Amino acid sequence: DRLSGPAAVVDVTESARRDRDYVATVSDLEGYEQTHGPIGPGHVVLIRTGWGQFWPDAEKYLGTAKRGDIENLHFPGLSAEAAQWLAERGIHLAGIDTASIDPGVSKDFAAHQVLAAAGISNLENVANLDALPPAGAHIIAAPMKIGGGSGAPCRIIGLVPG
Repeated sequence: DRLSGPAAVVDVTESARRDRDYVATVSDLEGYEQTHGPIGPGHVVLIRTGWGQFWPDAEKYLGTAKRGDIENLHFPGLSAEAAQWLAERGIHLAGIDTASIDPGVSKDFAAHQVLAAAGISNLENVANLDALPPAGAHIIAAPMKIGGGSGAPCRIIGLVPG
């Protein structure tokens, strides 16, 4: 029952274009609400950074092409404060079009921690966010069940009103 809901696609593409370590903020979420209406219980909040365009070029997508080079990861993410704001709103899922809900430079993975503590799963590497409207779509996430795993590949379906 927490794997679907109305989509809120928060576009921070311009900010991420200027700063590849950009973190989506509470201000970004509040700006979304001013234009598209409230983010509330049951929503699936997807952060569109524009990073999907760089896949599968590791250098552009991750900030480094060197496998295992965690010291040089550079891609946008979600701030811990914004994650807390979303958790308090009772959203079902949080997603992003980068390799992690936390920015590449993160060492403490605060957004992961905040969301996990609230029982909110993350969708990462979400493709085709540019095909969804900011509001009005419905998301269905269908993860594969992997025994003992902390994550799994997921088919994400966006139903867009005609």
